[in-house]
Amino acid sequence: MTEKKHLLGLTLDELKEVALECGLPKFAAKQMADWLYKKRILTIEEMTNLSLANRNLLSEKYDVGRSLPIEDQRSIDGTVKYLFKTDAGKFIESVMIPEDERATLCVSSQVGCKMNCLFCMTGKQGFNGHLSANEILNQVCSIEESDDLTNIVFMGMGEPLDNYEQLKKTLDIMTSDYGFAWSPKRITVSTTGVTPKLKRFLDESNAHLAVSLHTPMKEQRLSIMPAEKAFPLSGVLELLKQYDWSKQRRLSFEYIMFKDFNDSLVHARELFKILNGLDCRVNLIRFHAIPNVDLVTSTNETMVQFRDFLTRKGLMCTIRSSRGEDIFAACGMLSTEKSKK
Repeated sequence: MTEKKHLLGLTLDELKEVALECGLPKFAAKQMADWLYKKRILTIEEMTNLSLANRNLLSEKYDVGRSLPIEDQRSIDGTVKYLFKTDAGKFIESVMIPEDERATLCVSSQVGCKMNCLFCMTGKQGFNGHLSANEILNQVCSIEESDDLTNIVFMGMGEPLDNYEQLKKTLDIMTSDYGFAWSPKRITVSTTGVTPKLKRFLDESNAHLAVSLHTPMKEQRLSIMPAEKAFPLSGVLELLKQYDWSKQRRLSFEYIMFKDFNDSLVHARELFKILNGLDCRVNLIRFHAIPNVDLVTSTNETMVQFRDFLTRKGLMCTIRSSRGEDIFAACGMLSTEKSKK
């Protein structure tokens, strides 16, 4: 029996092709999009403004393509980590972070990651495949808090720009009138700086950008982020300076702080030097200890001094609250290696 194709994750143009293939009227594409992205249905049978005959025709080759998480873990701070199984039988995690009036979902874009950053558990499990737009959007649609989400951050497992075509498709669906109709200002994409795809993202999307920086020193960055060799920070910054960040689109830099490694005022001065002139903010992040890595998080006092130095220089800098560490849901802690066993 041929495996059915999924409708969730298809653009309006692709849904028009589906309608044509199945002998449905052209306007059925918009009806399908409404059911998939506005009403968030689970089955084709729920598309009640399509005739029963047309639903049967559609069901012969297609399904909605929704799958519920197979497990969830809840932190003492309210953070929830969800485990999903992909079509290929792999596992991914996503994290819902509630905070005051906000509910942010941290989504994954790959199974594992190629970047192999020293401080990240996801990279240590290796790379096991790209996620489709269906598998990315399923994380958004299939969690308990789906209807209450205010923000999406592509900061889960994987390097989003390494899976650019599926990322772009997902962003198009999320921000289009036929899709979720979200403002791109509710979406942030994080990257180590995959430069060729970064330029496309900047030209083809208005979503916010967060760049994983972690040290302004080239050799130091290379020692913890192998991607520095292929995509040097200097080239990333040169590209970013060609764009206007003074309006609503936000540029931020993620800076995990490691004791006696990147947390001195020498680093703060160099960081200000390379970012000076960019309309941006710096998010300081506590390092969350992971197995077999000798790095240690900076003290709170050091982080405050680092922040205050940059603030006095006129560079917006904040210390990000740590969430979900007790369930391994905090920054750099996502890994589904155990789920294989």
